[in-house]
Amino acid sequence: MSTALDDPARTPADAQPADRLAAVRARLAPVLREVAAGTVAREQDHELPFAAVRALLAAGFGRLRLPVAEGGDGLDLVELAEVLVDVAEADSNLPQVFRGHVAWVEQVLTLPPGEHRARWSARIAAGELVGNAWSEVGDGVTGEQRTVVTEREGRTLVSGRKYYTTGTIFADWTDATARRALPDGSHEVVTVLVPVGAPGAVVSDDWDGFGQQLTGTGTLVLDDVEVDPADVAPFTDRFRYQTALYQLVLLAVQAGIAAAVERDTAAQVRARTRSYTHGLAPLARHDAQVLSVAGEISSIAFTARALVRAAAQAVQGAADTAHLRDGEVDRAANVEAEIRTAQAQVVLSASVPRAATLLFDTLGASGTSRARDLDRHWRNARTVASHNPVVYKQRIVGDWSVNGTEPPFVWDVGTHASVDPAAVRAQEGAEGATR
Repeated sequence: MSTALDDPARTPADAQPADRLAAVRARLAPVLREVAAGTVAREQDHELPFAAVRALLAAGFGRLRLPVAEGGDGLDLVELAEVLVDVAEADSNLPQVFRGHVAWVEQVLTLPPGEHRARWSARIAAGELVGNAWSEVGDGVTGEQRTVVTEREGRTLVSGRKYYTTGTIFADWTDATARRALPDGSHEVVTVLVPVGAPGAVVSDDWDGFGQQLTGTGTLVLDDVEVDPADVAPFTDRFRYQTALYQLVLLAVQAGIAAAVERDTAAQVRARTRSYTHGLAPLARHDAQVLSVAGEISSIAFTARALVRAAAQAVQGAADTAHLRDGEVDRAANVEAEIRTAQAQVVLSASVPRAATLLFDTLGASGTSRARDLDRHWRNARTVASHNPVVYKQRIVGDWSVNGTEPPFVWDVGTHASVDPAAVRAQEGAEGATR
């Protein structure tokens, strides 16, 4: 496989920011046109976008953040966010597919120079993709991992069951969390890069959400999968702004959905020849009521992209101070990144689904035709808004605004240690029987 260093279309080392972003967009434009042309059919047929993912990788989408000297395009996070919005406008599933990859690339960028960084930079530059496998479902206690890394007969093995493994079904590797025993008998949480095609790794497309259905957010079963010991590291070694970065990708997805809603609203209204006798014009495109709704949709799309840009600037600030890890300047930058991404999430979680609903106010009943699949915009936006539930982010932002309370940078989901799931289910069954 040729690498980015062999690609004459890659960004020149001396390119200015505006030029390098324009060059990347020009390179991706034909891919995104083809991706967008097939989005509705993929949604209707539940066809996972394997070809679209490979086309983006072939066009260098996976290496945008790598420095030019390491085979990438050298984009900063603000520029990357702009590209993520473009991709989400074409197909909102795709940036989320790459969400784990974006985070792993960022981790590689924080590694010191050496063989480990060089090996992973080369893989990324060559077009290899990394998925995500951090979450587990069931009655597991918060803060604990059932997936385990063990040493046996000179081999490092990982076993467990993961869910919400976004992107992994498309990937060469997946970035997983697990626990590892320490010599003193305690355990530590680690991250481990698992080769998806290795014996003992099985990925299933069993995500059943009503939106973002093609992200490959399903189950990964690991049965004594062998991994490179160098790819196992304490979770505490991760870059500090990773949660803000994960949220930034989802914000870009929302902004891309809003852009697609604006695009489809304009196209559908322009093409509409039927009108109502009690409307204000013979054509919908000239009806002031319809145009008012279209104007609100357009304004939401503009605001969404602007919020993504502002949030990305804050996350880039945290990236710029990563070499000062845990110092006051770095900590302040990470607080800024976490708060700004949360603030944007609070706004976009409400406004983008609203735009996707307003779309139908510009059309007649024909707009609900399954053949048009316009409802995918609301389903996808609402599903993205369900990640990292916004009610908690509102409280965190409010506590910071009023009391100056520092936000949490890492959190987990699971069963609280004080809760007995069996007892809860038994109580629910008893109460249900008396209703």
